[in-house]
Amino acid sequence: MKEITVSELEQLQKDSYILIDIRDEEHRAYGMLPGAIALDVDPEADLYSEIERLPEDKLLVFYCEIGRRSRELDDEALPAGREYYSLQGGYIAYVRSSLSDRNRQKDIQQMAEESIRKRFHKPLFTPFAKACKMYRLIEEGDRIAVCISGGKDSMLMAKLFQEIHKHGKCDFDLVFLVMDPGYNRENRALIKSNASALGIPITIFESEIFDAVDTIEKSPCYICARMRRGYHYSPAKELGCNKLALGHHYDDVIETILMAMLHVGQIQTMMPKLHSTNFV
Repeated sequence: MKEITVSELEQLQKDSYILIDIRDEEHRAYGMLPGAIALDVDPEADLYSEIERLPEDKLLVFYCEIGRRSRELDDEALPAGREYYSLQGGYIAYVRSSLSDRNRQKDIQQMAEESIRKRFHKPLFTPFAKACKMYRLIEEGDRIAVCISGGKDSMLMAKLFQEIHKHGKCDFDLVFLVMDPGYNRENRALIKSNASALGIPITIFESEIFDAVDTIEKSPCYICARMRRGYHYSPAKELGCNKLALGHHYDDVIETILMAMLHVGQIQTMMPKLHSTNFV
């Protein structure tokens, strides 16, 4: 499979090619390239017939998450007489390219902050500010380590903290902390690009959590989650922080309740505020 870069793709006429997203449905849910179509490349899927239905005068550009899966597609398993390409770096490379322009980054940051102040003020910012006040999550003189995984939950939490810091009456500081548990190079670069575009000044530190849980067969996700939280304490203390902020949503709360009921036989949930017993 021949490769084409994002910059080379942008130089082509948009009506001269078709973008084909071959990622899993769960990845597509986070977004697709403009104008792309989704096709299944699993062995059970009839990719050959799907390709035959597409216009013959178009270049077909396949993309996956980081470019590896599309690059390894077997040309011989596809209809002959067509030009096939793999997008180098995949979806992540496209997103990074779109965020690299400084003016574009300013636009994205401004749109994100305006949406919090206007469109999502009532459903997002108001409950966040109310919870901070009700449970005294933010207090005078705090230095809060806002822990960012790179997902939408923690990124949104970071922007909400920035808004309340900018417009609130309490004097406190923020540190935006990103732990790299062993991400591949592309995923780490995407987190940095997204943070830069949103105006979030992140501090990254390393860990070897993925290597540590790689050989665990039973409940590796649970062990990984607990280890990820624990690894944040030391760098947060070194940066002078007295609190950790973690981003969760209602699904996390529901799953926690069900796990406690089904596996432990207890009814317990995620509390809005916990005091660490291992660190002061």
